[in-house]
Amino acid sequence: MNFKNISKNIMIAAAVAMLATACSQNSSTTKVTTKSPEKKAAPESKKAEPAKKSGDTVVTSTTPVTYPPIDHARYDALMKKLANGDSTKWPVKNAPYPLPGAILPYKRIVAFYGNTSSKGMGILGELPPNEMLAKLKGEVKNWEKADPTTPVQPALHYICVVASGVPGKAGKYRTRMPFNRIDTVIAMAKKANAIVFLDVQVGLGSIRTELPELERFLILPQVHFGMDPEFSMKDGSHPGKKIGTYDADDVNYVSGYLADLVKKHNLPPKILIVHRFTKKMVTNYKNIKLRKEVQIVMDMDGWGEPSLKNDSYRYFIHDEPVQFTGFKLFYKNDLKKAPHHMLTPQEVLNRKPSPIYIQYQ
Repeated sequence: MNFKNISKNIMIAAAVAMLATACSQNSSTTKVTTKSPEKKAAPESKKAEPAKKSGDTVVTSTTPVTYPPIDHARYDALMKKLANGDSTKWPVKNAPYPLPGAILPYKRIVAFYGNTSSKGMGILGELPPNEMLAKLKGEVKNWEKADPTTPVQPALHYICVVASGVPGKAGKYRTRMPFNRIDTVIAMAKKANAIVFLDVQVGLGSIRTELPELERFLILPQVHFGMDPEFSMKDGSHPGKKIGTYDADDVNYVSGYLADLVKKHNLPPKILIVHRFTKKMVTNYKNIKLRKEVQIVMDMDGWGEPSLKNDSYRYFIHDEPVQFTGFKLFYKNDLKKAPHHMLTPQEVLNRKPSPIYIQYQ
């Protein structure tokens, strides 16, 4: 992996260090790597409790909702549609039917990604909130037009633990966003009838440490989770110096934790996004366990020209099937190289299988 290209530094606040954005590239794919300044982390919680109020007033109700049972014939038909004519690996064999209330494959998720404290980490923080939500609404309409048979669910995908260029007090090279900022994103999402993904870049930390810290939010039915192997530095390297990794065992830990929350709080299935754009980012994919309480999306999030993105999707998503698939689009970085073209919704839908989760950065 080559880290020669370094983009402009970003200042999140005057009192904190600069945010460096490193770009990674190899012959198979390219991807923006972002690092955040270390800021004062949110207080460590001894025991996860339901979110109450730590900033904006947010929806905290976990009152059980009764959902209709899964129609197996309809579910199978929708999964076959997503396979898009490719029966070699898709739909994934022996996958369990989800619990009632599942979002996938009934809706396609269109998410805006980033951090509200940084204009350089994605569209979520690049624009003022109302302007950003209006743009998200426009993208939802574009996807509805491209595939009128699949309703679109808007989403905000918020990086709530950010890989950092400095060790910080914990020495983990990661920054936890304060809980009131997560509250703000959840409140913002409510305005757009959007769901929320909380994304974690663990740095030199551990997914087993970071995930429980977010339980107070994950017990909300509209809040889901994302894990980014790129910044899981198990060999002790600093984030941005090389590409990190997760194993199937890590994914299984997360899905098991989420499944326990679903059962304990009588929630609809959680969605777990796993980012990927190289082979080593996710090892032993065949050992990833599928559960009726959790829907796993392998998200191809490399940036580059259309041919590069398509190759990455084929090699790392299509050829190593897990359950559902995602595709990431970059408003700026996908335009850097000829033909300077960001794939359209219809072009993305032509992939085999068709992605059911779309992310814009």
